[in-house]
Amino acid sequence: MAITLDQTINQRQHNWLSSVLGSQTFWVLIAVILACIFLSFATDSFATTKNLYNITRNVTFVAIIALGMTLVIITGGIDLSVGSVLCLCSMILGVVMHAGYSIEIGIAASIATALAIGGCHGILIAYIGMPPFVVTLGTLSIARSLAMVASGNTVVFQFGPDHDKLLALGGGAWFLGIANPVLYMIVLALLTGFVLRWTRFGRHVYAIGGNEHAATLTGVPVRLIKVAVYMISSLSAGIAGIIQTGWLGAITTNIGTGLELQVIAAAVIGGAALAGGVGTALGALVGAALIEVIRNSLGLLGINAFWQGCFIGGAILFAVLFDRLRNLRQSDN
Repeated sequence: MAITLDQTINQRQHNWLSSVLGSQTFWVLIAVILACIFLSFATDSFATTKNLYNITRNVTFVAIIALGMTLVIITGGIDLSVGSVLCLCSMILGVVMHAGYSIEIGIAASIATALAIGGCHGILIAYIGMPPFVVTLGTLSIARSLAMVASGNTVVFQFGPDHDKLLALGGGAWFLGIANPVLYMIVLALLTGFVLRWTRFGRHVYAIGGNEHAATLTGVPVRLIKVAVYMISSLSAGIAGIIQTGWLGAITTNIGTGLELQVIAAAVIGGAALAGGVGTALGALVGAALIEVIRNSLGLLGINAFWQGCFIGGAILFAVLFDRLRNLRQSDN
């Protein structure tokens, strides 16, 4: 029997609706929206301009790193070092600029440090065959130790002749009053989404996470792709470190402590599967937004901030359970 045009359109609409309703990212986005609506009525300070400005600016640092982390998780890997890499890259930037060099040289040194660390991760994991958990756990300690050595374990708050340029880079609002970190996050999210959706590199990333052996047999350069995604993950941490340094105006050796847990949580809550093969740039942003709304709401509702870990941990477990149930349902069908 011939299929009419109306039947084809209805089939596509049904598939699209099923895809949306089955998307973890969609339901997390709904949760963020409902939480914002509830907090707007439950508190007098949540919906204020100042608080919303702080939320959008605070979420950017986790979101930017979560974009890089999502690529790693899609390939079936993990990067536990991003918090320490952020600290080291921030410290390299601060120490170089404090020595009198320009902001361009400081940023170049910071980015080079991030890429070098990511490259080492990729080589050890893809070519030597070491487990990602072990490699990045080791770097977590090494990078923070190097940050302490570089600074003498002191606070850096003077950034040489380009001090004001750095503060404007991270703390300014150059376009329509929108905080610069938010603009950087949007641009990087669009770039990441484009790469994952429309490029061969993005297809290879998903292929490796879906079935690495099959990807190898079909000619995908698995090792090179793995090196690239770990370099991107470290690069995202380095970029976040540069931006956060300009926002804070000072660097301490405890900056970024525990950040890796928030970043992984953001990616997983946003729909990235730890088993690999699944994840989106939008999901990373939505997951980061939910974490920041949770963090912000605790203080506004008078809840002890020590409960933050419980809420975030519970969200991770719920996200993994949701993904597991979805996979079981698809396998049954």
